[in-house]
Amino acid sequence: MLAEMEKAGSGCIVIFKRMLPHSVKEVWAALTENDKLVKWFSNLQVKDLRKNGTVLFNMNDGSEKTIEMRILDFEKESILEFEWGEGSVRFELTSQSDGCLLVLKDIFPAINDHTAKDIAGWHICMDVFQSLLNGALKKFSMDEWQNVYEQYIKQVDRIK
Repeated sequence: MLAEMEKAGSGCIVIFKRMLPHSVKEVWAALTENDKLVKWFSNLQVKDLRKNGTVLFNMNDGSEKTIEMRILDFEKESILEFEWGEGSVRFELTSQSDGCLLVLKDIFPAINDHTAKDIAGWHICMDVFQSLLNGALKKFSMDEWQNVYEQYIKQVDRIK
């Protein structure tokens, strides 16, 4: 299922929703514990988990270069929002009777040629994240990415 998109000024907010048959505690651990985080998004590393703390983006290209991203909002086992390029990425967890509702918001202050690529990347990462929680870790598939990327190009073009 593709993410929802809302126009926001000259940018947009992309909303992914995943109902996960796991506890908030399990989902939070997969989002914030580096030994789990590396399995679904190998570039990310939590350095200081608190508001105004830091998440690192490792280039993973042999250069050892990292980008520090500030944590903008934080509530343990509920909200994690950090800088992402010119915008931010926000995870919201809500306990449900049958598990946890995960809402990921990718917030873009402006739409550009990279927007659909970023959205497609998060889409595939959420698939990998869900598989990790379900105990059958799948790999990031460039074929799947290409498929959803083409769909997101159309979605982004509609809201420009």
